[in-house]
Amino acid sequence: MSTTYAVISTGGKQYRVRAGQVINAELLHVEKGKEVELAPVLMISDGDDLIVGNPEIKDARVLATCLEEGKKRKVIVFRYKNKVRERTKTGHRQPYTRLLIKEIVKPGGKPAAKKARKTTAAAGGDS
Repeated sequence: MSTTYAVISTGGKQYRVRAGQVINAELLHVEKGKEVELAPVLMISDGDDLIVGNPEIKDARVLATCLEEGKKRKVIVFRYKNKVRERTKTGHRQPYTRLLIKEIVKPGGKPAAKKARKTTAAAGGDS
């Protein structure tokens, strides 16, 4: 696995990501299987090279694919006031988007070209 990693900001949080890593980010409203471009990129490290943005790196981005959208485990919120019989129990499930990090693109760099899929004609009889 490569030593290249990036620090990105999405949903008000910062994540340190590598190519091939799966993260749970805040809900992005993206369809399953669609590609997402995550920006701003705050920092990129490539072994010896370290690029730090001020506050972000121009023309740098992280490409990811949406694996699923879901909800995290339920968090129980229980409020209680002593001596007055006041109790409130509620729950909360935070929505998230699970992303597979595909590629980290440096400034001036181009993403790798996608290979075209070969399509084969269905074998049929005489027509």
